[in-house]
Amino acid sequence: MRGGRPAPPDGAVTPSRPGLLALYLGFLTVGACSVGGGLAAWIRRESVTKRRWIDDTQFLTGYALSQLVPGATNVNLAVFIGTQLRGGAGAVAAPAGLMTVPLGVFLGIGSVYFALSRGAAGPWIALALAGMGASAIGLMLSIGLRLGRRNLRSAASVGVAVVTALVVGLLRVKLLVALLVLIPASLALHWRTPAQRPDAAGE
Repeated sequence: MRGGRPAPPDGAVTPSRPGLLALYLGFLTVGACSVGGGLAAWIRRESVTKRRWIDDTQFLTGYALSQLVPGATNVNLAVFIGTQLRGGAGAVAAPAGLMTVPLGVFLGIGSVYFALSRGAAGPWIALALAGMGASAIGLMLSIGLRLGRRNLRSAASVGVAVVTALVVGLLRVKLLVALLVLIPASLALHWRTPAQRPDAAGE
């Protein structure tokens, strides 16, 4: 026991307290390397496995809390880890490091876009962006279909999904207003509908 605190059990990892620069550079590495998703896994690798700033329990606690508050989950997670390690200054350093490279890349691409779109290449750039937009819409539709096949297992679920799409997409009701009405309605419908086990649904 040191300083009135119990010693960690054998084999346990004792978290270390980094400086602000080390914290910034660690999250800078995460932001530069996490291409194509999986950002939370990169944050865990850097903060738990590689640098041993926190342990898995702290990471999972922060990740759960980050999903309960408004904002981007991984930015919230960076704020949580930074606050836990270095207080208010860490809450600024960690997300700053996380967003430095992505922000710089987007600013660079945006500058090139605005410079070229005013010249002869403008129509070609607009055509390329239209194609990218169509691909993004198709990707979102495919994700919606996959989620629907796995989760819409009753007429009530299908009805709520259709009504939500119509109310928000076509009637343009504000999302918050729609959710305040549709979430209680969905809960009431599903409360009255007997739950169906996934294994039974597939038989």
